[in-house]
Amino acid sequence: MKPLRALLASAGAVAVATGLVHGLRPVAPDLSLGVLYVLPVMAIAVAFGVVYAVGCAVASMLAFNFFFLPPVHNFSLRDSENWVALGVYLGTAIVVGQLAAQVRRRASEAEQREREATLVAGVSLGLLRSEHVQEELRGIAARTAEVLGAKGARIELGSLRRPERDEIAFDLEAGDRSVGRVFFRRGFEPSRDALDRVLPALASILAVAQDRERLGLKAVETESLRRSDAIKTALLRSVSHDFRSPLTAMRAAVDGLSSASLQLRAADRQDLLQTIDVEARRLERLVHNLLDLSRLQADAAEPRPEVWTADGIIGQALEALGDGAERVAVNLGVESPTFRVDGAQAERALVNLIENALKFSSPTDVVDVSVETAEGEARIRVTDRGPGLTEAQLRRIFDPFERGASQSGTGLGLTIARGFAEANGGRVWAESKEGSGASFVLAFPLAETTVAARQ
Repeated sequence: MKPLRALLASAGAVAVATGLVHGLRPVAPDLSLGVLYVLPVMAIAVAFGVVYAVGCAVASMLAFNFFFLPPVHNFSLRDSENWVALGVYLGTAIVVGQLAAQVRRRASEAEQREREATLVAGVSLGLLRSEHVQEELRGIAARTAEVLGAKGARIELGSLRRPERDEIAFDLEAGDRSVGRVFFRRGFEPSRDALDRVLPALASILAVAQDRERLGLKAVETESLRRSDAIKTALLRSVSHDFRSPLTAMRAAVDGLSSASLQLRAADRQDLLQTIDVEARRLERLVHNLLDLSRLQADAAEPRPEVWTADGIIGQALEALGDGAERVAVNLGVESPTFRVDGAQAERALVNLIENALKFSSPTDVVDVSVETAEGEARIRVTDRGPGLTEAQLRRIFDPFERGASQSGTGLGLTIARGFAEANGGRVWAESKEGSGASFVLAFPLAETTVAARQ
């Protein structure tokens, strides 16, 4: 197609120059107007190259001879000076065409190098912004193919595979380090100079990005291990005290009951037995919380969702509270909403919220549990009559080991409640005005049956 386009363009350019010379004949000598035929030669040289420009120069001189040099409409020349003029014009046209083609080539090379520099800069910026090199490879390959004139490309890091039948492959090497390979579709005729400029630059950038990603992952792993060690240390410090206190009380009660030297009344024996029962329940709750936390941290708390009603979850939680349920006032409202959750996990979350509210209320105060629906959620609200929470406490109340300054415990109950809520697609949050108690809301998305009934 290019030769045909060059031929048609040359013919058109020579025709235009011929018309221009003919129009200017009344005001200038014919030999002087011959220089105008240099213009189409320059145009063809810039558009198609020096080979086609030489052909255009020959065609221009033939047209000049045929139409304007005597005898006209004949390719023979009468005067020797016309031969000289024609030769000078032809030589000038060829030289000018070569110069124009050289300018065109250098301009094209400059544009190509600018595209290559833009490619390298864009790849560098993209990899700096991205945390994962692999995610950027498709875009890098597409831009590389566009800049080098290929139909398509694919970059494979760390690859040594042989190209398929419809591919050609080039190694990406940064110094002595092999980064991978780039595969182009067949039919691509690469410029060796362009490949030598682009591929080593891409390889170096990708190598640096890989090293940065590897160091970043190592830093994250190190930070994760550090945080894990810090949590383990805090957990051991907290648990050692919380285990020791009930064990000490139980041991003292057992010693009192088993002592032959003590003459205990029936009421005293009952008090000691009650102490053992209370402290054993306390230990049981502590063990439950530790097991729940370990399952949540190990992503082993996979929920088994079933349809539950709010009053069903509340009833299960009150049963698990035992004697503590006597201080809980429940207001279910007119209708109990339904939601899909793992019943055991939702119960544990609610029990922890109620136990936390009981802990921060006086022994004579009642904790209110109410049910409401809003924004497509079933919400169970637990409200105490304690001192309330400050803004700072609200921000970190669900963090592990966060507890009131005057309260005992591991500070894990609210963390576990949030973990179980989120594992079941729900959420939990706290609301409070300092000095007027706190509310903890456990919310789950309404089941489809509830949503349909409301519509």
